Amino acid sequence: MSLTGARERRVRTGGIELCVAELGDPGRPTVVLVHGYPDSKEVWSEVATRLADRFHVVLYDVRGHGRSTAPKPLRGGFTLEKLTDDFLAVVEAVSPDRPVHLVGHDWGSIQSWEFVTVRRTEGRIASFTSMSGPSLDHFGHWIKQRMRRPTPRRVGQLLGQGAKSWYVYLLHTPVLPELAWRGPLGRRWPALLERVEKVTGDGYPAPSLPTDAAHGAWLYRDNVRSRLSHPRPDAYAHVPVQLITPLGDAFLSERLYDGLERWAPRLTRRTLPDKHWIPRTRPDQLGAWITEFVTTVESGRPVPVTDRRYADRFGGQLVLVTGAAGGIGRATALAFAEAGARVVAVDRDTEGAARTARQARLTGAPEAWAETADVSDEQAMEKLAEKVATEYGVVDVLVNNAGIGLSGSFLDTTTEDWRRVLDVNLWGVIHGCRLFGKQMADRGQGGHIVNTASAAAYLPSRALPAYSTSKAAVLMLSECLRAELAGKGIGVSAICPGLVNTDITSTARFTGMDAEEEKRRQRRAARLYGLRGYPPEKVADAILRAVVRNQAVVPVTAEARGAHLMSRFAPRALRAIARWKPPM
Repeated sequence: MSLTGARERRVRTGGIELCVAELGDPGRPTVVLVHGYPDSKEVWSEVATRLADRFHVVLYDVRGHGRSTAPKPLRGGFTLEKLTDDFLAVVEAVSPDRPVHLVGHDWGSIQSWEFVTVRRTEGRIASFTSMSGPSLDHFGHWIKQRMRRPTPRRVGQLLGQGAKSWYVYLLHTPVLPELAWRGPLGRRWPALLERVEKVTGDGYPAPSLPTDAAHGAWLYRDNVRSRLSHPRPDAYAHVPVQLITPLGDAFLSERLYDGLERWAPRLTRRTLPDKHWIPRTRPDQLGAWITEFVTTVESGRPVPVTDRRYADRFGGQLVLVTGAAGGIGRATALAFAEAGARVVAVDRDTEGAARTARQARLTGAPEAWAETADVSDEQAMEKLAEKVATEYGVVDVLVNNAGIGLSGSFLDTTTEDWRRVLDVNLWGVIHGCRLFGKQMADRGQGGHIVNTASAAAYLPSRALPAYSTSKAAVLMLSECLRAELAGKGIGVSAICPGLVNTDITSTARFTGMDAEEEKRRQRRAARLYGLRGYPPEKVADAILRAVVRNQAVVPVTAEARGAHLMSRFAPRALRAIARWKPPM
């Protein structure tokens, strides 16, 4: 996606000309996107177009890159001081009367840390979003701290980051980087990015890549050694900072940002299960986070982080939960909302789904929507998947939670009973996995699928043949999908609760008895589950934890964990227990 429709201007500063592109309404808050190495402003094209509806978006080619001219001589022409001059010249040209919101990736983030920590930019920047690029001053202090007080853990962190920084050493060698980029590396770089980082083309990288990369080597040569050896002692950020850390970054350790609150007191942390080039692989997520952060800063309110355990992981992500009108589904939707996710609450109960969506918005979700669908209806699910993708985006986390209960002996269970429980409990999960999982896979940015199974999946019972069979199938489906989708960065978890105090008992069917007897059994089951007193909120917390840890099978309650252990180490005992007939 190129910068079609962008307005371009030339900004002169320090003997060079910078190519500046603008999108959106200049009367709205200005967001300035600064690219990294070896990129040009085109790395931001997909993020910029997503922001342009809400903001005045500005991108510029860093000196010596893209359509900006290079300093002469190159040596000494890329210092952080001169890059700061360039930034201030751009800001004065595009937003002379209002401070701008700054966003940087890779070397764009490294130089932007300079912008937000020097005094001459105070009042010109409103906020800063940093990704995949630490402050060289903070990095220098991080190294010195670990060298002054070495421990095995700190030495391991130094060695680990040293290994990740192999390319920095090569870029300091004379001539070799220029020859490589103008030769085979420059030609093969797009294919390498696509293979390793899953980065697709569509106008990126720009044709100027070989020259950009050759010039950009001086970013490292002019700054890295001097700043790491003599970091500034007063490199404090004077604006709110949002840090977005891709957990699979091949070049930067997550540990580099330990203690960053010292340097950026107004810090919001986010993490992504992705690699380095997230402006290309996760533009939807970045667009959502940047929009939320900028909007909040503009309003003058503190950035809302209500659930600090998970806000850095799920903030701004799109989460769809089925069976969300009550019980575990509702609790799960609200737990993701507390973590700042955008939530789609799905249920065949239209009003129940709407209540959950309203509560999600009050709880902390930037956006929450209610959708009506019967998960057992294939066509309804296909329409839902199409609508969600068109109106809200590709789902990052799918929770297939909708389910129904059915109790009674096998011989009393009719074909229609079997069909109904399998349609909801198994086919509902299949429809969700097939439709939304395919969207995740086609997007190529990973994701996670959670399927609510049950301890009944591995705990045989003469009273639950149909229900247990449906949940055992969900468990095995989850294991098979986990193996298949692992290579696409999509995790799959099966959640196996035990006795959880929800309203499933009031809707569960009991076969082989009249209506009055069935209602009596429902009341008894409700009392039993109520006495157990295990709240659905604990299951919701286990679901969020399973996604963060990418757990495969998660028995939740004590009885579920005990039964899971017995199924592995004492299956004969479980079979004996299965023969027990519950009292009428």
